[in-house]
Amino acid sequence: MSKLAKSQNEAPLYIKVHAEDNVAIIVNSGGLSKGSIFSCGLELRESIPQGHKVALTDLEQDEPIVRYGEVIGYADSPILQGSWVEEKLVRLPTPPELDELPIANHVPLPLAPLEGYTFEGYRNEDGSVGTKNILGITTSVQCVAGVLDYAVKKIKEQLLPGYQNVEDVVALTHNYGCGVAINAPDAIIPIRTIQNIATNPNFGGEVLVVGLGCEKLIPERLLPDGDSSNIVSLQDHHGFMSMIQSIMSMAEEKLVKLNRRQRVTCPVSDLVVGLQCGGSDAFSGVTANPAVGFAADLLVQAGATVLFSEVTEVRDAVHLLTPRVINQKVGQALIQEMKWYDNYLQKGQADRSANPSPGNKRGGLVNVVEKSLGSIIKSGSSPIVGVLSPGEKATQRGLIYAATPASDFVCGTLQLASGVNMQVFTTGRGTPYGLAMAPVIKVSTRNSLTEQWHDLIDVNAGTIATGEATIEEVGWEIFRMIVDVASGKKKTWADHWGLHNALCLFNPAPVT
Repeated sequence: MSKLAKSQNEAPLYIKVHAEDNVAIIVNSGGLSKGSIFSCGLELRESIPQGHKVALTDLEQDEPIVRYGEVIGYADSPILQGSWVEEKLVRLPTPPELDELPIANHVPLPLAPLEGYTFEGYRNEDGSVGTKNILGITTSVQCVAGVLDYAVKKIKEQLLPGYQNVEDVVALTHNYGCGVAINAPDAIIPIRTIQNIATNPNFGGEVLVVGLGCEKLIPERLLPDGDSSNIVSLQDHHGFMSMIQSIMSMAEEKLVKLNRRQRVTCPVSDLVVGLQCGGSDAFSGVTANPAVGFAADLLVQAGATVLFSEVTEVRDAVHLLTPRVINQKVGQALIQEMKWYDNYLQKGQADRSANPSPGNKRGGLVNVVEKSLGSIIKSGSSPIVGVLSPGEKATQRGLIYAATPASDFVCGTLQLASGVNMQVFTTGRGTPYGLAMAPVIKVSTRNSLTEQWHDLIDVNAGTIATGEATIEEVGWEIFRMIVDVASGKKKTWADHWGLHNALCLFNPAPVT
C-alpha cells in the first residue's frame, strides 16, 4: 500500500502546538488529499503533504501567521481556512533587535535534583570522563594527512588487535595549519578548536601530534604541556617508511597506556552531552526536539553538562532564550555571540532566507524563524548558566549555549572541542551523520523515517505525533539510551556501521 493510500485510510490528524496558533501541521504519512475532514470539522481545500501547514482560520493579507505561539511570518496574500500555507505565501519577518532583548527576567527555578543515576565510564587524571577509549592522533597541518591516514591503517592492522581495551585509532585531520593568516584575530577559533579536540575526554589524556616542519601552526601550540617528545615532524625523517615507523612507535607507547584504562562507575554528572539537529522538518519542534529537551532537563537535574548550539537556528528565537539566562553577564555573552555572527554573515553578504535548506522546506519548514522556534526546544527548560565562543572548552556543569554555525559537520567538530563525550542528534529528513570520537544517538521525528531507516535511527520520537507516546516517555527513553551508550552497554547504529564524518573546522580568518 502506498503512503498516500495508507494515509487516506487513517483518520486525518493535525498538530496545533499553541492555543494562539492559526496554522497546524499535517500528521498523516503521505499527506492528505483535498476534501479530507478533521474531527473538528475543518475540511482541506487542497491536498497537503505530511508536515506542511494548513490554515485553521481565514488569514488576511499581511496578517501574522502564528505557530508555537510566535509569529513565523506574514501572509503575502489572503489564505483561506483549510488551505495549504506554502512557503511562497509567507513573508519573512525581521529578526529580534539584539539591543532590546529582555535578560534574566524569567530565570527558571532549578529543578529537583535527580540522584542515583550512574554510568560506566573511563575516568581521566584531570577528572573528566570518557565514554570511549580511543587513541587520537592530531595533525598541525593538512599536508601530513595522507601520511597519517596510511600510518593509522597500519596501526589498526598491526598494533590495535594487541590492545583489546582500546576501541579505535582516529586521525584528527583537517584543512588548516598553513596558507592562513595565523595571527589574524579570528584565527583563534580554528587554533583553539584543534587544541581542545586533542584533549577530548575520550582520548584519555594521551596526545600525539604529527606535523610537517614548516607549517605556520607549529605543533607545540597543540600540546597542553608543550612536550616536544609527543611530536612527529615528517621533515626530520629520511624516507616515507621512516615517517610511518616513527608514528607507529609513538602510537604504540600511547596504546600501552590507554590499554590500562578500565570502565568505572561514574555519576551522570560527569557526562558532557552535545545536542544538535540536522535534516530538520516541521515535526522536529513537536516530537524529537521536545523529547530531547526533556532528556536535557533530566541530565541537568542529574548534574551533567548539556550543550546546545547552531547560531543561525537560534538567532530568530533568541528572545525566548535571553530571559532564561542566570544573570546579565551570561545574557550579554549570548547577545555578543549573536552580534558576532550577524556581522560575519553581513560581511559575506549571506542571504538570511538561505536557511532552511531545500530538504527542510520539503519537510514543511517555511523559513528560518519557524526552524529556529523548533530548534531551541531541544534546550529544554533549564536555566542557561554559560555561553561558549566557537571551540571553547566547557568548564562548568548545567545547560550551556555553545556558539557554532548550523552546519552539522562544523557544529559537531566545535562541540567535540568544547568537550562533549557524546551527542544526541535529531533528524526529520534523515542523515547518516556520525562522529568517530564520540557516540551519536540519532532521534527520528517521524514514524515513517524510522521505518525507512530502521537500521540507522536509534530512538523514534514519531510516536509523539501519533499519540502512541508522550514527550516525557520518549524523553526518558533518550535519557536511558544516553546512559547505556555512555556505559558501552549499547552501541549506536552509526558506530555499529562505522559511519563517521570528517572533522570540519570553522575558520572565519583570511586564507592567504
